[in-house]
Amino acid sequence: MLVAVELALESAPPSGRVSTEHVINVLGRLQAQPLPETVATNLQVSQTPLADTARYDSLRAGNDVQEADHA
Repeated sequence: MLVAVELALESAPPSGRVSTEHVINVLGRLQAQPLPETVATNLQVSQTPLADTARYDSLRAGNDVQEADHA
C-alpha cells in the first residue's frame, strides 16, 4: 500500500495536491487486469456509419421520440 501511495505522489498533478480520488485511481490501475490480446478477424463493415446530428438533436429536444414497446 505504501508503494501505491508513493506512486500516487510521484504522479501528482502540477498543483502538488493529491486527492483521495487520485490515490484510489492509482491503486485501481495497479490492480487492473491486462487487456486481452487483439483477435484477428475477417469481418468487414458493410455500411459506413454516418453521424446524424439532427436526429440526436431532435431526440434531446423530445421531438420524434418513439416509445419502446416493453410488453
